[in-house]
Amino acid sequence: MKMNALFQCSALAVSLALLGGCSQKDEAPAAAAPAAAPEVKVVKLGFAAPLTGPQAHYGKEMQNGVILAIEEANAGQPQIGGQPVRFELVSEDDQADPKQGTAVAQKLVDAKIVGMLGHFNSGTSIPASRIYAEAGIPEIAMATSPAYTGNGYKTTFRAMTNDVQQGSVMGRFAVETLKAHRIAIIDDRTAYGQGLADEFEKSAKAAGADIVKREFTSDKGTDFMAILTSIKSAKPDVVFFGGADAQAGPMARQIKQLGIKAALMGGEMIKSPNFLSLAGTAADGTIASLAGLPLAQMPGGKDYETKYKARFNEDVQIYSPYAYDATMVLIAAMKAAGSSEPAKYLPALAKTQMAGVTSGTIGYDEKGDLKDGAITVYKVEGGEWKVLEASSK
Repeated sequence: MKMNALFQCSALAVSLALLGGCSQKDEAPAAAAPAAAPEVKVVKLGFAAPLTGPQAHYGKEMQNGVILAIEEANAGQPQIGGQPVRFELVSEDDQADPKQGTAVAQKLVDAKIVGMLGHFNSGTSIPASRIYAEAGIPEIAMATSPAYTGNGYKTTFRAMTNDVQQGSVMGRFAVETLKAHRIAIIDDRTAYGQGLADEFEKSAKAAGADIVKREFTSDKGTDFMAILTSIKSAKPDVVFFGGADAQAGPMARQIKQLGIKAALMGGEMIKSPNFLSLAGTAADGTIASLAGLPLAQMPGGKDYETKYKARFNEDVQIYSPYAYDATMVLIAAMKAAGSSEPAKYLPALAKTQMAGVTSGTIGYDEKGDLKDGAITVYKVEGGEWKVLEASSK
């Protein structure tokens, strides 16, 4: 009995020792789990332009430039202040209407955007800029009216040169190059059209021209026969139109129908493939300015043209390179400041000095206007826009 008990005790001791050994092995520290990847922060950028209606082609091309820039930025796995981020575009259709523009602006602010790309038209950009300014959200608009940055908001910046320069160049060109001394002017009563026409008139008068007629229409009009009949009697050398291609196309046709010999002139909104389509053979001889260099002369124009065509399967028209640059500038300011909070990156945006597609150096003055810009003058010859001259500030 004693031996059996002793055997049982020994067996129990061995079992306990073995169990103890297993327990010690099980309690060894486990390998540390890999650290979780940092959460990607969504950074919302707003966009607004006419995406429906007769000016939709402007807005959609502008939007394409923004999309291309955001896709490129996201492909690079961007970080802001060490935090991985993904840029997200929130787009709205302002229909080129000032009332809709302000409604859209408030909607975008409520959606918690931290930066604004747009609006396109001066007429929508000017009233909307107050809403972004009150929310402290930086805005880079395509607007060319001097009034856009004239309100003194620290949040407003411009993607293209303004109408003061463009109107001045065209006024001098009409008098000094075209030798026009009798000039008629029509505008569409939008902030853009009227503002450009006003600057053209100042410059033409200063160069020695007589303004023999000043008429106006609307940005919805297509029948200009009464206006043009009145202008015909004044025998102008040039008819300058401040407005969009949807009106300029029919206007060019009606000028020819009435036998008016004057050349039609306008700003960048008529320098489009759409104008050529609407005007047909009556487009030949039309002269237009563009607030920037020809695509082929832009520092990054060739590469941009290739990327744009590959992404959207269409040609660059007018505005997308400027929208692309505006987007990249906004993103660069956030990275430089290490923050996507508007109040923190706004000072970095104001101090921007960077190379872009459209310019070797993009930078802003105290108003938010571009420091360096160019104006190119084009003429329709054989149904195509051809460069006549390019000038810089």
